[in-house]
Amino acid sequence: MRGGGMGNMQKMMKQMQKMQKDMAKAQEELAEKTIEGTAGGGMVTVVVNGQKEIIEVNIKEEVVDPEDIEMLQDLVLAATNDALKKMEELTNDTMGQFTKGLNMPGLF
Repeated sequence: MRGGGMGNMQKMMKQMQKMQKDMAKAQEELAEKTIEGTAGGGMVTVVVNGQKEIIEVNIKEEVVDPEDIEMLQDLVLAATNDALKKMEELTNDTMGQFTKGLNMPGLF
């Protein structure tokens, strides 16, 4: 009976090693992804990479009003938050598959 316990432990260790490899691969793939956030019906777009870095900001000319800089600032802020929220959701969806059933708060 005692030998069965070691076999189960080895099997579990192999499963953990496979999960670690799969997680590392998923993290690499996630780092290469980009997500676009928008505001003002597409007047402002912000692109974020998988490392949650802003890599691109596009502002349509017609939204630029020197008399209303605050609106433009709000649109850039909203588009940035939209992109970051979408990337966070993608990260949670991608990495959450590895933590299903595990009670490890704060892991991802």
